[in-house]
Parts: sequence; C-alpha cells; structure tokens
Amino acid sequence: MYSCYLRKGIVYIPTWGKIDKGHYRGVEPIAVVPVSDTDGLWRAFRETIARGNPVVPRLPRAQIPPPAILKYAGVKTWGAFSRGTLSWNINELINDGFQIVGKRKSPSGGFIDDPQQTVTMPPGSNVEDVIERMISILQETAREPRP
Repeated sequence: MYSCYLRKGIVYIPTWGKIDKGHYRGVEPIAVVPVSDTDGLWRAFRETIARGNPVVPRLPRAQIPPPAILKYAGVKTWGAFSRGTLSWNINELINDGFQIVGKRKSPSGGFIDDPQQTVTMPPGSNVEDVIERMISILQETAREPRP
C-alpha cells in the first residue's frame, strides 16, 4: 500500500509500515516534493515503492505517536493537515495489477475511498505506468481551480 497527499502545491508521500494483515501506520521517511517537480515526484515514488511496507510493531494506543507527516507539513493536528488536502492510494492488486484510489473526506475527519476517482490500470501495467499516471493526476488536480 502506498499513498500520497496534495496540500498547498506540495505532495507528501509517506512510507506505510505494516503492522499486521490489513493494518498500516505512516512512518518515516516521508518524501516532500512540490507538485510541479516531475523528476522529484518520480524519484520519490520510486524510492517509496522500492522501500515497500516495512514491518513495524503494534503499539499500545497510548504509545502511538502523532502522524509523522504533521511535522513535514508544519501543522500540529491531523485536522489542520487534512483541511484543503487531497489524498490517493496506490494499491497493488492480487492479480498483479494496480489501482489508484482517490479519496474524499469522511465525516469523521479522515479520508475514505471515492469510487468515482478510482483508476484501475490496464492489464500488463507496471510500476512506472502507475507512477506516470499518479503524477499526471496530481499535476492536473493542482491546476484545477479549487473553491
């Protein structure tokens, strides 16, 4: 599982540590790249995907630190980070395919899958194809006027 966030013209690409089956926690390193820097985005996505999802320990609730991404964005809370932020996941499918899943805001303050923003890559697509499409989505989205 991989994800990225677009906030104020900056793309944040965290590493997702795998806790156990289906559970992940955002960990460092976190890439921070201007959306206009195509080469930087390519490097950041390649490095993050090559890193994979390292195994991280399950922590008791009281020991779970605040999301590491907050310090990179210069904010103190998840609510402050998520305001005006757009999010996508890149999922590697069991049948060797990929999906880019756009997210929308959840009433609880997080992000949930938005089926209208889901892109299933064609059969035979590889990581480079997914990265190219993801960068295209980010840059197109950044150019669109926002309310």
